[in-house]
Amino acid sequence: MRWDNLVENPATTGNSALFTADAVTTRTFDTPEFRGITFHEIRARSIVNRVPGASRMPFEWTVNPYRGCSHACVYCFARKTHSYLDLDTGLGFDSQIVVKINAPELLRGQLASSRWHGAHIAMGTNVDCYQRAEGRYRLMPGIISTLRDHANPFSILTKGTLILRDLELLRQAAEVTDVGISVSVGFVDDALWRTVEPGTPSPARRLDAVRTLSENGIDCGVLMAPVIPFLGDHPDQLRATVRAIAAAGATSVTPLVLHLRPGAREWYMQWLGNHHPHLVRRYERLYAEGAYAPKWYQRRITRYVHELATEFGIGPSHRGAARRLPARKEQQREQRSPLDNPGPTQLTLL
Repeated sequence: MRWDNLVENPATTGNSALFTADAVTTRTFDTPEFRGITFHEIRARSIVNRVPGASRMPFEWTVNPYRGCSHACVYCFARKTHSYLDLDTGLGFDSQIVVKINAPELLRGQLASSRWHGAHIAMGTNVDCYQRAEGRYRLMPGIISTLRDHANPFSILTKGTLILRDLELLRQAAEVTDVGISVSVGFVDDALWRTVEPGTPSPARRLDAVRTLSENGIDCGVLMAPVIPFLGDHPDQLRATVRAIAAAGATSVTPLVLHLRPGAREWYMQWLGNHHPHLVRRYERLYAEGAYAPKWYQRRITRYVHELATEFGIGPSHRGAARRLPARKEQQREQRSPLDNPGPTQLTLL
């Protein structure tokens, strides 16, 4: 495994290593929830990462306390990042989890620096900060407390119901700064969930979390992602999902069609060939031009979901609105609906 001279974001961090080999402790735990999972505990050198300028992300800074994810979503775009460690991007991504055990203290130092000016920090943008490992390592309470103490705006995207453990901290933070929460629920089909997101809480449990957050005064949007072509995009499926999202009290719904980047594409197509071989050729045609589905397909899904959202009483959200992100200058000049955007209408979170 390649630990030395690891660079998480070469475009912005240069050649400095994030941690060294003597700072890594490898552990396994013989408990049902962690069986088959190996944890690599590291003392990282940095925790706040700048998003490359060319990115479509509507934020500039992220915090990711984990690498790899036991949610084991077959489509996860972050799988490619495991190759930087010479780790397998398939089962290795699901079971070899890097834990930045000093994340809270690093964040405290960063936010206390005179060079930090309180920019929005997004979490859950690479892998889920409320994946199973968080139940043991409890990094998020220290991270949220630090953001609260510095009144630093932040957002969290998660599939994990463990976020409810930190409900009181989130309420405290929301009293002093801008807090945006989004829960990812792409569909409510249990059979589909069990095969493509086997390590996650069920869609029903995630929507219960949305309901609890909303009932406790924390606005919570739903990232309806991914909408999976030919498996989760039937009008009846989309209607059932939006209806359930509305019933949970979500403040917004943002549909995002499945995209397949290198690393994720190979793993997903292998899964597709095993479970739905009749769809392989259709996927090869649909994604022939690259990682994104064609614009016409994205727009069709977006338009229909927005119509359903209006029908069920949820206003269609602009990109990133579910996280209350500060608008960039170009967005302030002209707010556009995803339907009017000539490029891909999806974020690269999932």
